[in-house]
Amino acid sequence: MTEYAILIPGDEARWAAASDADKRAMYDRHNAFAAMLAERGHTITGGAELTHSSTSRLVRLDGDAALVTDGPYAETTEQLTGFYTVRTDDLDDLLECVAFLAGGEGPLEVRACVDHSVGQA
Repeated sequence: MTEYAILIPGDEARWAAASDADKRAMYDRHNAFAAMLAERGHTITGGAELTHSSTSRLVRLDGDAALVTDGPYAETTEQLTGFYTVRTDDLDDLLECVAFLAGGEGPLEVRACVDHSVGQA
């Protein structure tokens, strides 16, 4: 089986301004997405909604010392707002499921995770 990351970019300002009803509708869509994955034989192995990018910390190495700064790496309208990891043998069907979620979120990125166990004893 292959594990895939589903990356969810979003407009944080739009989400912050959304009504409680709009937020509930989006959470309901995510719950339906999770149920769809399970019904179709895909396994969610991880994921999370992320806090606002303004709460992030950027860590760089400066010589031998860690340099930590507040805020996102890039100032953009869209930031990574969440992700799923899903294990499946059927990428085509997974993409159909992701299309359902994209109907509420907008474009989503699906990428295979590197399997470092391949070739190891």
